[in-house]
Parts: sequence; C-alpha cells; structure tokens
Amino acid sequence: MHLRLIVPSDRTTRVLDTLVGDSRVTSVVRLPGAAQRPAGDVIECDVTREATSDILAFLKDEGLYDEGSVAVAAVDAAPSRNARETEKAAPGAPDDAVIWDAVVDQAYNEAGGSWVYYAFLTLATMIASVAVITDSSILVVGAMVVGPEFGVVAALAVGVALRNWGLTGRSARLLVLGFLLAIALTTLAALLARAAGWIDVGSVTADRPLTGFIWRPDRWSAVVAVLAGCAGVLSQTAGRSNALVGVFISVTTVPAAGDLALSLALWAPEQLGGAAAQLGINLAGMTVAGVVTLLVQRAVWRTYPRLKGRGKAGARVEA
Repeated sequence: MHLRLIVPSDRTTRVLDTLVGDSRVTSVVRLPGAAQRPAGDVIECDVTREATSDILAFLKDEGLYDEGSVAVAAVDAAPSRNARETEKAAPGAPDDAVIWDAVVDQAYNEAGGSWVYYAFLTLATMIASVAVITDSSILVVGAMVVGPEFGVVAALAVGVALRNWGLTGRSARLLVLGFLLAIALTTLAALLARAAGWIDVGSVTADRPLTGFIWRPDRWSAVVAVLAGCAGVLSQTAGRSNALVGVFISVTTVPAAGDLALSLALWAPEQLGGAAAQLGINLAGMTVAGVVTLLVQRAVWRTYPRLKGRGKAGARVEA
C-alpha cells in the first residue's frame, strides 16, 4: 500500500524515524515544507498490506488524522527486489490483512447516498420488473449486476460489527429509503404500462419457469444470501473487487423488489408476501453473514502471530 502523508514539522523526525526503522516499510521519501494545506512536510512510503493497520494506528496517535493528512492507495505492482524483501518481513499473506481504517472509510462513502445510487437502484428494479414480465433470466442477471445495494449492505455489516451505530443508522436508512423509492417508481411505471395496455395481471401471475423463483423463497435463498454475504465482505476487505460481480448475480434482492413493485401495480396479492420475503431474506442473510465474517477476520488478525520487536510502529490493530 502507498501512503502519502502531510506531517506537521514538529513531528516529522519522529514519524520519519519510525517509518525508516520499520522493516515492513520501504520507498520512504521526504519533501520538506512541500505541503501548503495543511502545512507541513510531505512523506511518502510503501507499506506491506499486513503492516498498514499498524502504521495507520501509529499515525493516528501522532495526530496526523486531525492535524495533518493521510491518504492510502493500493500499489498494483512493485517488481523491485527491495519491495519483495520488505514483503518477506511481514508475517502472513497480504490478502489476509484487513486495513480497518480503509474499510470504515469505504463504508462511510457507500452509506453517504447520492442521486446516482437511487438512480441505479431504480433502474435495476425496473429492469427486474421487465424480466418478470418477459420471464427472462438474462434480464434478471442484468438487474442484479446494475443494482448498487451490496455496498450499502456491506457498510451496514461494518457498522454493526464495529459497533459504529452512526454508520449503522446511516446504512440502514439508505437501504430502506433506496428500496422504497425504487419500488415506488417502478410501481408507478407499471401502472402507466397497465394503463397503456402493455401489461395486465396475467403478466405477473402466469407460469414463469425461468423467474418464478423470485417470489418463491426457500431454504436455499438463505444459504445463497449467507454465502454471498461472506464472499462480498471478503472481496472488499481483501481488495479483490473482481469477486463482487459474482456476488451481485447470486442474490435476489433487486429482482424481488421488481416483482414486488409489479405485483403491487397489477395487484397480485398472492405474490406480494413471497417477493417481500425473498427481499428480506437476502438482505438479512447478507448482513448477518457480513457481520460474522468481519468479526472472524478481526479476531483472527488480532491473535495472528505477527512480528514483535521488528519495526517501531507497534503491533496493534484498532477497528
């Protein structure tokens, strides 16, 4: 991981000595007086992923979070021998390390809410409703991929796991408001389509061999939600975002919301309960699985036999 720091001048020597003296840190660069806002010295360095939480905890204790600046970015490749030797100085595998400050920061970003989030969720729900009408499994997959809800579910899991109730409340509120708005707008669109004669109650109650599972949850719905929740949280904490696509097309949240909106507009009460249950099971399953996964990762990393006596940043991880 690459760190770019702005350090108040009275702490530069201490921070610099700590970084240079830690065998898990390399490529340390100092630019005296280069920073203007906030004012201070700029220090850049590369840190093994396993040591990043240690270093960030040290920097937080030094007041850089409040009086300086800390930016963290992933290094895609570091082919030098020096980088490889630095990695050997850190215990464990990089993917096993969780950078908790980055996880929390990402969670706050996901829970911030924006018109783009509401737009994507609404569009995904509308695509899902068309999938129900046409009984198209391809459109179901498309709706799952377009839906942005997993990031908010992950933020909710982070809030609960770390007992950050402010983050928990923001995430839960965004999740509820997002689905309420998406279902309401999709219901309105379905009513307009019904008035235009494009669809009728038979469009949702007819036999649907490819998409009927959306409103008929079973035990496997919960199993898939739990597995997807674990995989999704692991992909985010380990920096493996490519795995999220598989998570998106595994859970039936957005398709259930689309079915629910269509059932409301065409009034198919026999499907309302099933679609709502499918949506609830998936959201609850992913959240619970995410919380458990985070707690396990936290416990494992806290008890993991890391370097002691090597490096000066200390060996503690704070969530």
